[in-house]
Amino acid sequence: MARVTTTAPRTPSDTSDTAAFAAELDRAIDGEVDASPRRRAEYSTDASNYRIPPQVVAYPRDAADLEAALATARDARVPVTMRGGGTSVAGNAIGPGLVLDTSRHMTRILDVDLDAKTARVQPGVVLSELQKKVAAQGLRFGPDPSTSTRATLGGMIGNNACGPHAVAFGRTVDNVLALDAVDGLGRRFTAGPRGLATISGLEELVQANLALIRTEFGRFSRQVSGYSLEHLLPELGGDLAKFLVGTEGTLATILEATVRLVDVPPVRLTAAFGYADMPAAADAVVPMLAHKPQAVEGLDARLVARVAGATGPVPDLPHGAGWLFVEVGGDTEEEARATLAALAADSGTASWREVSDPKEAARLWAIRADGAGLSGRTPENQEAWPGWEDAAVPPEKLGAYLRDFDALMDRHGVVGQPFGHFGDGCIHVRLGIPMQEDGRPLRAFMEDAAALVAQHGGSLSGEHGDGRARSELLSTMYSPEAVDLFKGVKHLFDPENHLNPGVIVDPDPLDAHLRRPAAKHTPSLGIALAHDHGDLAEAVHRCTGVGKCRADSIGSGSGFMCPSYQATGDEKDVTRGRARVLQDALNGTLIGGLAAPEVRESLDLCLSCKACSSDCPSGVDMAAYKSEVLHRTYKNKVRPVTHYSIGWLPRWLKVVGLAPRLITAVLKPRPIQKLAVSIAGMDTRRNLPEFKVPFRRSETARTRRANPAKATRLDNLVVLWADSFTDGLDPEIPDAVVKVLEDAGLDVVVVAGDACCGVTWISTGQLDGAKKHLEHLLTVLGPWAVNGVPIVGVEPSCMGVLRGDLTELLPKDPRALAVASSTFTLAEVLTGRAPAKPRDGWRVPDLRDVTAVVQPHCHQYSVMGYAADRELLARAGATVTETAGCCGLAGNWGTEKGHYETSVKVAENSLLPALREAPEGSIYLADGVSCRTQADDLAGVQGRHLAQLLLERLA
Repeated sequence: MARVTTTAPRTPSDTSDTAAFAAELDRAIDGEVDASPRRRAEYSTDASNYRIPPQVVAYPRDAADLEAALATARDARVPVTMRGGGTSVAGNAIGPGLVLDTSRHMTRILDVDLDAKTARVQPGVVLSELQKKVAAQGLRFGPDPSTSTRATLGGMIGNNACGPHAVAFGRTVDNVLALDAVDGLGRRFTAGPRGLATISGLEELVQANLALIRTEFGRFSRQVSGYSLEHLLPELGGDLAKFLVGTEGTLATILEATVRLVDVPPVRLTAAFGYADMPAAADAVVPMLAHKPQAVEGLDARLVARVAGATGPVPDLPHGAGWLFVEVGGDTEEEARATLAALAADSGTASWREVSDPKEAARLWAIRADGAGLSGRTPENQEAWPGWEDAAVPPEKLGAYLRDFDALMDRHGVVGQPFGHFGDGCIHVRLGIPMQEDGRPLRAFMEDAAALVAQHGGSLSGEHGDGRARSELLSTMYSPEAVDLFKGVKHLFDPENHLNPGVIVDPDPLDAHLRRPAAKHTPSLGIALAHDHGDLAEAVHRCTGVGKCRADSIGSGSGFMCPSYQATGDEKDVTRGRARVLQDALNGTLIGGLAAPEVRESLDLCLSCKACSSDCPSGVDMAAYKSEVLHRTYKNKVRPVTHYSIGWLPRWLKVVGLAPRLITAVLKPRPIQKLAVSIAGMDTRRNLPEFKVPFRRSETARTRRANPAKATRLDNLVVLWADSFTDGLDPEIPDAVVKVLEDAGLDVVVVAGDACCGVTWISTGQLDGAKKHLEHLLTVLGPWAVNGVPIVGVEPSCMGVLRGDLTELLPKDPRALAVASSTFTLAEVLTGRAPAKPRDGWRVPDLRDVTAVVQPHCHQYSVMGYAADRELLARAGATVTETAGCCGLAGNWGTEKGHYETSVKVAENSLLPALREAPEGSIYLADGVSCRTQADDLAGVQGRHLAQLLLERLA
């Protein structure tokens, strides 16, 4: 066929062009239009290696809005890129010109037909929402990529997403029935079977290239690179809808989709099979497929080691260095067990076990689901990158391919941790390729990898699409005639190259627009960032963009991240969006450095809850980055008033402690309190606490005053550390802790008040002040810690500092590590996790008549974990409803002016609904002073510390 060239669209050439286009777009659609530098930075990258800032970002509200936006961009000759969850690892969800995000408003499930087993959805519907909608009827959408809690159906259609269960239920293309679409010329049509005549010239183009299409396309299920032209063949029904799946938004834009739903087997069993290595595991796949498993996933010892280092011990795996996780299904348990037994007989290994505990099975699948984030660092803690992310070969060639691929990585000196969909021959891997300087090492490896996969009859991409990572390499996999055919198809749908330019046809070079090389080394000034080699640029580039922070983990009870995003639904307020703004401030052109107003705006609604530090598979710690940025921004400068008022709260509590009753009486009248609160920079809807006689002046503290010189017997000794907050605001709580510990047979000495952790200095970025407080704290607690005496804390946020921030702020002080490893919660001591243990025969008080709403403090969840408290309450027999996510006050953050409305919305994520729905007579259990204050302020509910509840029952 004749070669066809496409016309490059123009992008707005200057600020005035952009402003005019944005204004025209704003007039054309009801949805939001945003051309601000901060918004453009948030959308300049996805989960790939690439950065292309758009000129404008818009959020269409419905199909009419989306069509109007496309028409406006087409008239202005501005290119368009569609975006759903933004989790593309190939760079197919970023582009110049206009980015249209459907995930904010176009999220309706329009219809579910249970008889036909179909659903009609808008493109912004998140897959997990559709799954929840139809789960009660025993149905699901078949494919389930690991990003299913934030991936949209539109994005899945664009990339032809698959996931573990594609081996049973097929790829996205196998489950799409019809598409309501608009092509690059503005023609709106319904795509489905026998639909070639819809696009002028398409039928003729297919007829002229039948032999080429039949020989080069559709060779195996995971051949998704390029355009899947086999769906246009007459013998396959000439299905235009299926053809458009996987075209990455380069040919048409999806307004609506009709998809197939499948039956879920009532019984499913999971088993793990161990092999000598990954290739040996791959060799065993084909015999297993004969038994029609639901999923066959591969996991490598290198990734398991990475998981263990990042998240702690993994569930027991059979002996081996490569594993297959297999799920089988059946209508009855007998049928499922028979299938598993037959599959195991053909597995080629005696090293296997059924994973019968559902929680353990979920943990195994979670390792696999978080693989893309967890493998973002090499075992040597170097950065690892996508690019060669999802190559696929026919399953029967997988073992040989993996052996050759390992040899290829060795030749290039590249470290990788492969895993993936072994049942479909699809392998995921992040590459430990140095990209700090330029893209030459990436190009060299990618060119050789493309040649290798082609040699094995495979596909550059098995499910994520080609994007900017692999489109340039399509000529390695396809003949020149096939590549030219792609151009011919593109010309029929989008002759002006208006839709997602730079992808598949006339592709950008794979080493153009790389994000990381532009990020210059930025030594940290306040926080050590030891895991990132002291480099703030490396730290903020931990964000791989997989978007787990966008998932509704709070609503599902599976995590705490990211509370502000759950409240606002705005990319600005999610961990990923903040990371992208910080990246641009360091290596981009949109944000003028870390002190820029866009950075302050991006970080403003970060609660510093630290949930991302534990929930993010890439290990992003936005609270730490926020502290570092605030430290840099305001060092030796005048700070916001709240940094001096709430940020110095422990200092003011010490002063107030001299006459607490008098000061409480003076501030009690509402007008005086509102004035004081306003002057302090706080929201006037917040109440000042009642100040009390500090715990340090109590009889309990005086008679148990800490003195290392008096300690003679250490094996039964604990040190109670009463932080500044509980010392001055809730002195009855440390008193209760002492009495519970002593009832458990432990000797208690007390330090109180004068050993401040500086948590409010840390959260406001006053890191020099925080270090001074911590240096003093080490003089008080250090001698006990180095002698192995457990330190028992009261307030979770303060214990979080000792267990986490302390070693990052004072990394060279050996006492810091000693204190960090010697600090325990009350529950950890009472459940035997500390060196000093309860006396033999001591039992936790009986709480079988207690029904409680329990709010784990987010710092406890993120740093110490809540397992000990959970175990203690279960052992005591309490009936517990455990909330998920931050309470919304988050220390000083929720009291500041401008944060109240969001603080309330965050509380509505979990806390307030749980309190409203709690049975009559329930109690509210919260160890954090912020959590108790929020419940009191917003719901009039008085909370109790675990120590108070236990002491009541001991009495």
